[in-house]
Amino acid sequence: MNLLTLSLSGLRGARLTHTLNILVLALGLGTVTLLLLFSGALTDRLVRDGRGIDIVVGAKGSPLQLVLSAVYQADVPTGNIALDAVETLRRDPMIERAVPLALGDSVGRFRIVGTTPDYIGLYGATLQRGAVWQHPMEAVLGAEAAARLHLNIGDHFVGSHGVGGGGMQHKEFPYTVTGILAPTGSVIDRLALTGVESVWEIHARPGQPEAPHEVTAVLLHARTPLAIVMLPHRINTQTTWQAAVPSFEAARLVSLLGFGAAAFKALAIILIVSAGLGMAIALVTRMRERRQEFAVLRLLGATPWQLFSTVLIEALVLAATGALTGLMLGHAAGWALGSWFPSGEALAAMSARLQPSEWRIPAAALVVGALAALIPAMTAYRSDVATALGGDP
Repeated sequence: MNLLTLSLSGLRGARLTHTLNILVLALGLGTVTLLLLFSGALTDRLVRDGRGIDIVVGAKGSPLQLVLSAVYQADVPTGNIALDAVETLRRDPMIERAVPLALGDSVGRFRIVGTTPDYIGLYGATLQRGAVWQHPMEAVLGAEAAARLHLNIGDHFVGSHGVGGGGMQHKEFPYTVTGILAPTGSVIDRLALTGVESVWEIHARPGQPEAPHEVTAVLLHARTPLAIVMLPHRINTQTTWQAAVPSFEAARLVSLLGFGAAAFKALAIILIVSAGLGMAIALVTRMRERRQEFAVLRLLGATPWQLFSTVLIEALVLAATGALTGLMLGHAAGWALGSWFPSGEALAAMSARLQPSEWRIPAAALVVGALAALIPAMTAYRSDVATALGGDP
């Protein structure tokens, strides 16, 4: 007796009910899949964008805002600090590298960052073509920025006031593209890099030959792990600057986003449980309709355990179908969101393939299916031939 064939034939009844249960289960599992993909993409993005940067120094304010603006280029700066801070930090024996940042303008939706060539080295980036800027008003573009802005070596562009774009254009200060970086998959792909002198020149007040020599932040690479622990406390207590550790603030950011993720996860669990209950009800209802069918199978030699297994296989087939559909829905949603939103390439790339952690999705579905089948399977196991064929209720 082929149990799989028998189980599949049993699923032909109540097709609409089974389809609805599969869809509800798929929605719950698809939501969980999307959350796993989003969490993985966010973690990967935070790690790649923050590599090589141990401490960020900037104006007093929110440490999370400082890290988001200086490392992830995702917020407005907390303010400026004097250029002297850069030289002071560079002379500190606990610091291996200090890279200044001067923010304030953007081109399109891409930020213009005044810095030094050391910034390129923080991300291990290399020039795909051209050369690093040598003079003010020369710029090197990240791979994505160059592609989206349709700029090449020797082209010119002007910046707009404000790191969010849409501000007044500095038409009298055009930049010349001298180089384009190879793709790195990190934040530097989405930036236009220039010397800090360019930013000072553009933002000089009327009547002044140049703007005050200030920087927005300084990115530090410490010599030892102990320095990462000691320096922030010393800077925060003994200077007028603020020091923040990107790894700490990134963990805090993930924790803050976790509240929203928890709500979606709770909704997904409700959908999964609802699908399991619906599956159990559908199977129990079908058992009442198939009493005589199981009685005939008993007469033909089927054992109680074979009947039990038949119902269990039916539930597992439904659960596996829901799991496959849920995975497809989750990955499709992740790919669509990653392709639609700016800087969502990490989510799109992660959604294009199965992730190792996703084994929990089909496992959860099979557990739900097995639990849903427990009562109807026991009913099939205990089916009485005489009662079923006699037509008693």
